[in-house]
Amino acid sequence: MRRVTGAPPLASGVRRAGRRLWLLFGGLAAAVFVTDQLVKAWIVAAFEVGVPVDVVGPYVRITISHNTGALFGLFRDQAVLFALFSLAVIGFIVWYHGRGARNIVQSVALGLLLGGAIGNLVDRIRLGYVVDFVDMGIGTWRFYTYNVADSAITTAILLLIVLALWSGRAVGSDGG
Repeated sequence: MRRVTGAPPLASGVRRAGRRLWLLFGGLAAAVFVTDQLVKAWIVAAFEVGVPVDVVGPYVRITISHNTGALFGLFRDQAVLFALFSLAVIGFIVWYHGRGARNIVQSVALGLLLGGAIGNLVDRIRLGYVVDFVDMGIGTWRFYTYNVADSAITTAILLLIVLALWSGRAVGSDGG
């Protein structure tokens, strides 16, 4: 007579896959956070605030700025409000990953989003502003100055949009 112990193979495989997604999600978030904070520390130590330094001619420069607002410098001098908002967003990201992440791309997107959100939150709490430094543009036409965390957040949002469009197309083609 054979004794059955543990979970059935399918349930065990699902749990293992779920564990891998959590490791990917958490590891990527940690990597983004650490990279963001290390690069910001180096930039602040090596460059002067507001003094542009050409990296790729005048098109890509390092220009340190202190962002007391939100994405793209909107709503200035609201660091405390955005810190509280960031905490809520971080909680939502973790909850959503636990509830909804079903594949590697979702875990990557949510890990990038979490790492970027934590990186900027730490700046807001520690400094009262977010350190931005990548300055791109042509002549006086400049994009908003941003940082590693912002890049991760933007990449995550683009991935989530692509996922939504891709899954929407797949659902639409099945029903049509």
